[in-house]
Amino acid sequence: MSTSEVITGFTEEQEALVVKSWTAMKKNSGELGLKFFLKIFEIAPSAQKLFSFLKDSNVPLERNPKLKSHAVTVFVMTCESAVQLRKAGKVTVRESTLKKTGGVHFKSGVVDEHYEVTKFALLETIKEAVPEMWSPEMKIAWGEAYDQLVAAIKSESKPSS
Repeated sequence: MSTSEVITGFTEEQEALVVKSWTAMKKNSGELGLKFFLKIFEIAPSAQKLFSFLKDSNVPLERNPKLKSHAVTVFVMTCESAVQLRKAGKVTVRESTLKKTGGVHFKSGVVDEHYEVTKFALLETIKEAVPEMWSPEMKIAWGEAYDQLVAAIKSESKPSS
């Protein structure tokens, strides 16, 4: 891969901050993933309507096994993608996963505002998970990594063929 294909805007220093914080958070990814999604729903309660498995559920969100499973999958995918970003020079989520994620987001009606709420919730979750490491630089690093992942998902956000 030529250096012109490598993602610009994600520095070695940012990578180090992301790797360091993800290493500290990884062991608690189940709990943090759920906190992340509960934060999304706290900020934007209407976002719950985007999840088919929540529509007819009477189970409290914090105890919903489908939400817990989805939350940890998304949180880990997001964090692992961030960690690999600079080394790989691109978002490393498998193309089939990106296509599926993009298609589901398109079909569910996910719009830019949803991505912004999710970014805010992610940054808050990380800030609370590693308060001793948190800094403006770390916020920028995770924000950049998240933006790259969203750009890759949006590039696949179209009707499935």
